[in-house]
Amino acid sequence: MRSSLQRREEAPRQGYEGAPDAWIDIDPAYAEAGEDIHAGDSLILLTWFHEGDREVQKVHPRSIPGRPLTGVFSTRSPDRPNPIGLHRVTVLAVEGNRLHVAPLEAIDGTPVVDIKPVLAESADA
Repeated sequence: MRSSLQRREEAPRQGYEGAPDAWIDIDPAYAEAGEDIHAGDSLILLTWFHEGDREVQKVHPRSIPGRPLTGVFSTRSPDRPNPIGLHRVTVLAVEGNRLHVAPLEAIDGTPVVDIKPVLAESADA
C-alpha cells in the first residue's frame, strides 16, 4: 500500500482519527480477484504491521503511561505477537489493479494480507 504516512509516529491510532487516503496495489497475478470492487464499496483490509514489535505482550492503551498495562489481545496496538492490522475503508476509486481507499492509518509500504468486503446483514451477501 502507498500512503503519505511515512513513520509510525505520524499515523493516527484509528482511521477515523484523521487518517489520509491511500492506494492499494493488487499484484497483477491477482488482478481478477479485485475485478468486482467498485468506488463506494466498504472493505476490510488485513495488513501486516511490519514495524510492529512481536515480543510485546502488554501495553499502556493508546500509549498513555497513566493507563494500566493491558494485554495486547485486549487492545488495538500494532505491537503484538502476530501484528495483523484490521482496517475498515471506503473505496474512492478503482484504477486497473489499484484501489484508492480512505481512511487508512497504516504507514507507507505496509503489506496488505487480504481484502474482504463489509457484508450486508443479509444471508445472500
